[in-house]
Amino acid sequence: VGVYGDTGDSLVTEDTPAAAGFLPGVVRDWEQAAREAEALGTRVVLGRFGVVLSPAGGALAKLRPVFALGLGGPVGSGRQWMSWLGIEDAIGAVYHALITPGLSGPVNLATATPVTNREFSAALGRVLRRPAVLPAPGWILRLMFGEMADATVLLSTRASAERLSASGYRLRQPELEGALREVLGRAD
Repeated sequence: VGVYGDTGDSLVTEDTPAAAGFLPGVVRDWEQAAREAEALGTRVVLGRFGVVLSPAGGALAKLRPVFALGLGGPVGSGRQWMSWLGIEDAIGAVYHALITPGLSGPVNLATATPVTNREFSAALGRVLRRPAVLPAPGWILRLMFGEMADATVLLSTRASAERLSASGYRLRQPELEGALREVLGRAD
């Protein structure tokens, strides 16, 4: 969903135009290359993933140790939106896209319940039974990562999953805390 850039509080759909910038440009280039298959009569689904929750990699794998030590908390203002889905739903949604003939073009692969970074941090803290109150100030992240901080961890993207839902896919874990408990093996 990085193709939309920083959208603040606005809800974006698959019809929202791509933003300007490096990461949206990379996505535009990938999607344009994939669309070349349409000329050959191949149905093309352009999966636009939210943050995929998995302890094996990605954002959750990096955040888990910090939060487990009680050192986690909101990033920047904490008001930025995060579109997400659990790893099981990411796999399920890709499979659904493969076997659903009427589904094509851009499809946001995310839940219908994006959360703010503050909400995400609080939920992860609850699941790990640790405080989640130590913020990572935006200026420190910008100092450490430069422009990439604004293009990734400080970015706000509140993406809908209208096409995925309309095509009949039903999420296994539509709520964040349940998804975190499942992927982290914390069912209690």
